[in-house]
Amino acid sequence: MPGMTFRRQFRLWTLNVGLWTFLAAAGVFAVEPLANTKPLETQGDLADLMVQGIDRFLLKQIDASVEHRHRYWKRDLSSAEKYNASVAENRKHLAKIIGAFDPREPITALEYIETTAQKALVGHGDGYEVYAVRWPVLRGMTGEGLLLVPTGKKPLANVVAVSDADQTPEMLVGLVPGVHPAGQFARRLAESGCRVVVPMLIDRADTFSIAGGGARPTNQPHREFIYRQAFEMGRHIIGYEVQKILALVDWFSNEAKGEDAKIGVFGYAEGGLLALYAGALDTRIDATCVAGYFGPRERVWEEPIYRNVFALLDEFGDAELASLIRPRALIVDFGRSPTIEGPPAPRDGRGGAAPGKWSSPGFDAVKDEFARAATLVDGLKSTETFLFCTGGGDDHEQSVFHLLRSLTDAEPADPGHAPTYNRPGFDPQQRLKRQLDEMTEYTQQLMRESEYTRRALWSKASRKSVDDWRETSEPFRKMFADEVIGRFEIDRLPPNPRSRKVYDEAKYTGYEVMLDVFPDVFAYGILLVPKGIAQGEQRPVVVCQHGLEGRPQDVADPKINNPAYNQFAIRLAERGFITFAPQNPYIFHDRFRTLQRKSNPLRKTLFSTIVPQHQQIVDWLASLPMVDAKRIGFYGLSYGGKSAMRIPALVNRYCLSICSADFNEWIWKNTSIRSPYSYVGTMEYEIFEFDLGNTFNYAEMAGLICPRPFMVERGHHDGVAPDEWVAYEFAKVRHLFSDLKIPERTTIEFFDGPHTIHGVGTFAFLHQHLNWPEP
Repeated sequence: MPGMTFRRQFRLWTLNVGLWTFLAAAGVFAVEPLANTKPLETQGDLADLMVQGIDRFLLKQIDASVEHRHRYWKRDLSSAEKYNASVAENRKHLAKIIGAFDPREPITALEYIETTAQKALVGHGDGYEVYAVRWPVLRGMTGEGLLLVPTGKKPLANVVAVSDADQTPEMLVGLVPGVHPAGQFARRLAESGCRVVVPMLIDRADTFSIAGGGARPTNQPHREFIYRQAFEMGRHIIGYEVQKILALVDWFSNEAKGEDAKIGVFGYAEGGLLALYAGALDTRIDATCVAGYFGPRERVWEEPIYRNVFALLDEFGDAELASLIRPRALIVDFGRSPTIEGPPAPRDGRGGAAPGKWSSPGFDAVKDEFARAATLVDGLKSTETFLFCTGGGDDHEQSVFHLLRSLTDAEPADPGHAPTYNRPGFDPQQRLKRQLDEMTEYTQQLMRESEYTRRALWSKASRKSVDDWRETSEPFRKMFADEVIGRFEIDRLPPNPRSRKVYDEAKYTGYEVMLDVFPDVFAYGILLVPKGIAQGEQRPVVVCQHGLEGRPQDVADPKINNPAYNQFAIRLAERGFITFAPQNPYIFHDRFRTLQRKSNPLRKTLFSTIVPQHQQIVDWLASLPMVDAKRIGFYGLSYGGKSAMRIPALVNRYCLSICSADFNEWIWKNTSIRSPYSYVGTMEYEIFEFDLGNTFNYAEMAGLICPRPFMVERGHHDGVAPDEWVAYEFAKVRHLFSDLKIPERTTIEFFDGPHTIHGVGTFAFLHQHLNWPEP
């Protein structure tokens, strides 16, 4: 997290845990279980075993997703009209998850780009002219590229030709080197009589990927730089570029009114991805060719993060997307595409990009996915092409032939001479920068407007009384659970509690506890039980949550005094509270971030696993004879503070929540390219939550905790955010509690300190609201 040098120093304390784990494995600690639990005999690093288990669980869920997708589909194959009507909701949802739903600007013509130094006409080929053009897409966002127009004759068809992201339109037309002549499908289609527009794509370089108001250059590919901002706002680099293609379809449709000219989209590699999505979304596209991209998508979590689409695999694989193109024409070209080895290498202070690689899947895998697509629409009558062709790397001649035959009765013309190019001094980087800036500004404007968007959404929640708030906020809790956090529709296993005594101190006894949750998924933590609890007495519990890369020992082991946590689980146990310190799985750097990558395509997040872990924890705690089930509170620092906003919002057994060293204006923090506090320029690539900006900032999450008590603990010198952000967002929370006539249930404590547990006002808050006397 930006500005958290102090907190990162705390990670050194975790080295002590390795020694502790070794001693436990060696049998130094007696395996003496808590009453009514089995002995915990599992050895090794339990945090490591937890992450391994969740990983196995998610991979099994991904594998199972292929068979589960049918629940979203009700295909009527009796006719083309009925089929399109039956999949309309699937199209609508696809547009939602790729962020391609904003109304486009009206388009009546393309704009020629011309200056005093350069005419719009930039080249000539055999039978066509090449123009530099621009067209409106969304408010303040345009598309740019090249228009190829047949000379002296009416176009036989209209085609959007989309190159790979690292190819320029000039390369695809053959105006400059970079694409083999047999791969210049834009030029070949123009030579054959088609009107062709070649849009430019945002590339994979990192030249302009600079956050923090210019202070934080990164090695994020430009596509990831846009992805991070847009994902939080329910948009996507994929959606933006699909919108640019569909704006051209709008123009073609307007131009072709009363004419027979059909519309096609042909894309290669990253352009193939876009062609597949565009063809799936828009029934005006008569024929779609996908080259060098199509295949099984179950390992999308390994691909570059700018291909991460929330909920994709829950409903769609490439076969399902192909089924949305039917009964129109689809050509899948197996030709291999460029291998993506990863983001640009870290260098000169540039870093933070997400790992991600991709190479063309094997022939059999692609063919099997295509066959699965054919099976999905088997029985739907159509005379249109549905074809798998082998292609040949850079050679797209077969695909050009089949696309032309799908759109016209013509066959490809013989290849002509390379076109002439008359654009002296043209720098494609300037065009790239313009397009990147437009996408960025569009997204930043969404961020600036998001407070009003959320306000309009939440206007249906009534503040007339606590009861009204409980009732009318419940649909938002369901939205948060289903559409933001995500939940597995799986019954939890019996907890099967196992424990072993690990501490025997003067004032408390400590136990490691393990509980089953899902197959391969368990919950684990350290329970501290104060000594002297009378028979039949029931005490309140405080669940004490560590932060990023933390462990239960950081807060509950008397031999470890990590200055971030100040042994707060121990301090509270010494005050008479029962405490439980869970292990949350945000540990081991990219290993846990990969869990988020594996969760997102399933319509899930890391918290989709963490929430049921905590549900199991609090249910088990509530079953203990010395625990008052109605007095279980949550208190977390940093990533544990993130947990304090999300987990109690969904786990009703938590009767209060304290967010320490994390509460702030979360949407600005995740979306702003200006703020030095923003995650856009940091290594935390897993932190972004799809469409959170339009639904739940921290004030709204606190609203889901309300009317239960809620507190914020904030050090003035905490680098997570400035004080004014924290105060600004908390003011909304205070206003809500005041409107409900329960202002005493919420408070904020500012203290003169860093990213740490202060344990003064928060301890008093716990004593007050958990009804336990202060010492």
